[in-house]
Amino acid sequence: MKVVVTAAGGDLDAEVDPRFGRAPYFLVVETDDMSFEAVENAAADASGGAGIQAAQTVAGASAKAVLTGNCGPNAHRTLQAAGIAVVVGVAGTVREAVERYLKDEYAEAEGPNVEGGFGSR
Repeated sequence: MKVVVTAAGGDLDAEVDPRFGRAPYFLVVETDDMSFEAVENAAADASGGAGIQAAQTVAGASAKAVLTGNCGPNAHRTLQAAGIAVVVGVAGTVREAVERYLKDEYAEAEGPNVEGGFGSR
């Protein structure tokens, strides 16, 4: 199964970035063997609409879930429409986040946990 983790860097030892739409990287991790692909977030520096653009990028990765620190309403809505579970409150390294997810230590967010524009402030 594939999951996407927002990351400050391009490898499994990078810290989880707390911002979904403004994270510099998305790590697409195959949970079966921890192989991954680092995808630069082209929306990270967008003047507006970063969450929606980032969600559209993630939707193209065929992931089951997104693991991140925070997710605003527009991104959350876009991810849900694509059938992708959103998990917020995630911290530590990407590797640790995926391991915790696989142990069911995180619950799917029922809605956004921050207001729109959170990461741009």
